[in-house]
Amino acid sequence: MEWMIMNARARTVVVGVGNEFRRDDGVGWAVVALLRERAQHRADGPGSEVEFTVSDGDPARLIDMWRGADLCVVVDAAHAHPGRPGRVHRLELRKGTPAPAASASTHGMGLGEAVELSRALDSLPARLVVFAVEGEDTSMGTGLSTSVRNAVTPLAERVEREIGAAPSLDTAREGSSTAGVSDGRSG
Repeated sequence: MEWMIMNARARTVVVGVGNEFRRDDGVGWAVVALLRERAQHRADGPGSEVEFTVSDGDPARLIDMWRGADLCVVVDAAHAHPGRPGRVHRLELRKGTPAPAASASTHGMGLGEAVELSRALDSLPARLVVFAVEGEDTSMGTGLSTSVRNAVTPLAERVEREIGAAPSLDTAREGSSTAGVSDGRSG
């Protein structure tokens, strides 16, 4: 049995959060759609063994999606004042670290609430990486603003690098991974 665990890959989930019918709020869904398409074109490498999913941001659904994951990457739209549409923020939480106090999500109950509920239920993933994209237009309708649309491909590439750096189960258990240090870069 041990030899099977040594070669196993850690469970990785990528969740696009939002509403594709509220323009820029659909950026998470757009990034996941691009990642799925890119993963279909490769037999191995970043994205080949990753669960790609989308969510409306409901905390209970998010918790179910990331429960048992070693790495969960979430892509969501965010409000910022003053904002710079298309700018990407990266936040990383590891099990046992406190979550940020306020939520910048475009949803009523945000990711912060899901994280805190998940922490109380002891169901946080080992690593939770959030990419928040500043939006310009969350009115009703489809299609991303130009600034946000221009951020989708570079962000998908960042997510691929993030999941490509995910450790195998044996490395995760040994704690020898150096992946996941916030780089503080945008876009």
